[in-house]
Amino acid sequence: MTVGNLQGSPGDWEASVWNILPGEIQASLVKTPKDVLSRIEELRLRVGQPLQLLGMDLDVYLGATGVAQGQIDAMVVTLDMISKTMQKATQASLYAVEEDLRRGYVTVPGGHRIGVAGRVALFGGGAVKSIRNISSINIRIAREWPGAGTEVARHMVSRSEAKPLSTLILSPPGCGKTTMLRDLARQWSEGVVKGQRSGKKVTIVDERSEIAGSVEGVPQFRIGPRTDILDGCPKAEGMLMAIRSLSPDILVTDEIGRQSDVDAILEALHAGVAVIASAHASSLSQWRKRPHMDELYASGSFRRYVLLSRRRGPCTVESVLDQEGLPVTRLA
Repeated sequence: MTVGNLQGSPGDWEASVWNILPGEIQASLVKTPKDVLSRIEELRLRVGQPLQLLGMDLDVYLGATGVAQGQIDAMVVTLDMISKTMQKATQASLYAVEEDLRRGYVTVPGGHRIGVAGRVALFGGGAVKSIRNISSINIRIAREWPGAGTEVARHMVSRSEAKPLSTLILSPPGCGKTTMLRDLARQWSEGVVKGQRSGKKVTIVDERSEIAGSVEGVPQFRIGPRTDILDGCPKAEGMLMAIRSLSPDILVTDEIGRQSDVDAILEALHAGVAVIASAHASSLSQWRKRPHMDELYASGSFRRYVLLSRRRGPCTVESVLDQEGLPVTRLA
């Protein structure tokens, strides 16, 4: 099996995920059926516990010969496995990614996120400094799903405006918000949105390197020919930088939640730039209760709210709402 130029790797995974895994895990995955590999969304490694593979209709343990028949046959995760994985993921320098670890994760090339748990180190004032003595990790596989945003994109087309309608994607974690953002950026950039005659200039402010999955500034996912990327750039600062120098029609960013994000979004809208963003929430009312977010709702900043779930798999669109929270049934 081959991924790019890498021999012996499973399915269509990014080489960057395969390369950070210890040899014994690689050896077991090679023996795992392709239909299982294609559905893996998370690899959960917990010290002293069986290695768990999770995904759509998938919750199994990894064994020495592939999928284990039960917990008794499963591969038991060791501290050495976790240490080797983190050393490879951080290029042997946890200090270099300390800011990311303070937020509980590390992003590796290709947009794959490694969530971590362990002993939390605090500053004197009680704020989180970092996570040390890591005892469990969650490797979340980033995948490209061309067409994931087609249904949403057609609701963003306006009869009266040349630009798309600013849109906020809402869902709990793991429902495909980043995947949706990625495909929406691609579709608007390529000019394949139904009802549009040409593509739009898109800027992705990719603070965690997850949307475009850039490696040394080069995107690993299809994000369109008219797309610029500010990789690793803080959201608020990046949006303002883009407005000043890149003249985007659309700004794309993920996981908004701070007052600085609100200020930057309002600045973009006042400059005539559409914004496509995401936030963690299971409903519009829940999102509005988060700090600073009701200001965006009250201002009518977002013309569309999209609620996602996993009911039929990631990126399941449960509803598309207008700026007043009412179901959208036609173009604006």
